Amino acid sequence: MTDEQPQGTPADRDRWRRYLAAERAEAAVYRELAARREGEERDILLALAAAEGRHEAHWLRLLDGDDGGVPRADLRTRMLASLARRFGSIFVLALAQRAEARSPYASDPHATPAMAADERIHGEVVRGLAARGRRSLAGTFRAAVFGANDGLVSNLALVLGIGATGVAPGVVLFTGIAGLLAGALSMGAGEYVSVRSQRELLEASAPDPTAREALPHLDVDANELALVYRARGMEAQEAVEHAALVVARVQAAEQVHAPTDALAVTEHDDEAVGTGMSAAISSFLFFASGALIPVLPYLFGMTGLAAIITATVLVSIALLLTGATVGLLSGASPLKRAFRQLAIGLGAAAVTYLLGLAFGTSLA
Repeated sequence: MTDEQPQGTPADRDRWRRYLAAERAEAAVYRELAARREGEERDILLALAAAEGRHEAHWLRLLDGDDGGVPRADLRTRMLASLARRFGSIFVLALAQRAEARSPYASDPHATPAMAADERIHGEVVRGLAARGRRSLAGTFRAAVFGANDGLVSNLALVLGIGATGVAPGVVLFTGIAGLLAGALSMGAGEYVSVRSQRELLEASAPDPTAREALPHLDVDANELALVYRARGMEAQEAVEHAALVVARVQAAEQVHAPTDALAVTEHDDEAVGTGMSAAISSFLFFASGALIPVLPYLFGMTGLAAIITATVLVSIALLLTGATVGLLSGASPLKRAFRQLAIGLGAAAVTYLLGLAFGTSLA
């Protein structure tokens, strides 16, 4: 009697080994992240790791239990695992979200429909977890990224524009420092006013908690509560029915207190908005740090074209980093966002440089 032939062609089995390596690495990522979380988030991450374990078992079964020759996971997945071990941060979740979205199972005949569906749902689960982290830093992070980017672009444009006119290096340096301070103070003040105004608008939209006290005394046949729900977007009949249910429930219980959904509205998220002072400080510091970079060559005594080229190179590197960071956190392509940021920043600087050359020539 001959031995049973292994399943699949050699090419199939190589692919299954790659999938097996990827599933093991992804499960390790989720376990590492879970080790740094507590409560519900920890449970969710462990459930994701268990799901990856089921997928691992599927490929191992096709390989007849032979995991010999399984390659290392791809570089991106290994980096995710390394980052998860060291940081366990929102960046790892954002990268994991992108990794789940690239699953090849939907088009692979040896992956089950359930596995393909799992991977799509995993992407949404990770998106939800990442969204929690994004909300927790949204206000301050927005101020930080915008501040740094504005500082980089505006002060590079200012320094290149003034430098192109041919004035003394000391004038360029002083102009750059003045632009740094003026821009940082303006950004900080503007961010403070913007965030405070947004919070005040949201607070004005919150329901009056004392309005609940009127619920037990409403007339079921002339239910004013229906107007509240209509004002919040319900259709007229739906609002009447929902309001009658709420009032009947309150009166039947004989409690001066409404059910939790009686006057509920979508609550505003103070964490997502941030505080005015934290946003102002972040905006000031990050604008200043960004605006300092174009000035550095002049601070170290460089002049002329060498200083302009050095400032442009330094700012280009910083723009690529900020663009990639935004891309990572938003779950989008870091490379695309990085080059978009670079193109916008250098485009603005090029315009002012050409204007500076034109003015320098006319004043000569």
